[in-house]
Amino acid sequence: MFFSNPVLGAHQYTLASPVDYTGVGLLGGKRISMALLPAAADRGIRFRRGDVDSERAVIEASWKNVVDTQTCTVLGNDHGITISCVDILLAALRGCGVDNAIIEIDGDELPMLDGSCASLMSMINRAGLQRQNMPRLGLWIERPIEVRLGERYAILNPSTIPRITVNVEFRDPTIEPQCLSLEMVDHVFEREVAPARSLGLAGLVDPFDTGEPGFYDEKRQPGLLDDRIELGKWRLRYHDEFARYKMLECIGDLALAGCAIFGHLFVHQPGHRLTVALLQELFNNRESWSRLSYDVILGRIAQDHGEQALQAKLTSMRPH
Repeated sequence: MFFSNPVLGAHQYTLASPVDYTGVGLLGGKRISMALLPAAADRGIRFRRGDVDSERAVIEASWKNVVDTQTCTVLGNDHGITISCVDILLAALRGCGVDNAIIEIDGDELPMLDGSCASLMSMINRAGLQRQNMPRLGLWIERPIEVRLGERYAILNPSTIPRITVNVEFRDPTIEPQCLSLEMVDHVFEREVAPARSLGLAGLVDPFDTGEPGFYDEKRQPGLLDDRIELGKWRLRYHDEFARYKMLECIGDLALAGCAIFGHLFVHQPGHRLTVALLQELFNNRESWSRLSYDVILGRIAQDHGEQALQAKLTSMRPH
């Protein structure tokens, strides 16, 4: 989901009440506590490390602050303080329509849930959202943007209705190629993407980039599968859960743009490094996009699709 749900309106939103969670870190295996807190308008998403000096503790969730993409997306600040594994949380916040929040955390990585962001979204939805008296902005793609890293590539095209298409091909012969394309309306993100889990096969190296340590490396990511379990007998949530999880990662990394993106993203062999490179290319080409208010964006959608079609789409996107 590129954009916060437009049914929430043209204004920014923050959390109505805090969300607390304690879990185990994905990489380090340590117990970590995290709290999602309301934040003022126009502040965006910020992480605040509770285990370091307050003067060095804050890290803004911005593509400018990405310091590593080898096994996960890692953000850092000018003081050398980092926070890892941020993409799944950012995807959950984007999917729920949260524009501004402070994430207090007592470690250097986010706690893992079940490998997906569905439970995070449930907690955020239970906490509720608070409307703020500032306009919500989005990036409207005007011209195509493309990046290539070896055999991998990502293309962001203009589109009045946001869509994501991912194509994944694995070197492991037990996993067939998977392609998935979803138009992000009618709660598609919450139903079809958010529940997808980070799945790993023991000993299976990164299928997307031989130049990076494997996301599926058992030493870094035990995953839900191992060599004692036959893949065909594992109870997957979706038959193409690998592709859906890579889409989830893309959505979380794209949230580092700081606001919604309206366009059609096509990614072949997705990965953190590729998505961040796409954001860098996007912001280096100012003529390729416009920063518009949601009122203007919805007006453009209505002009392209017709007012009746727009109302049908907005109705389908209303919260349950």
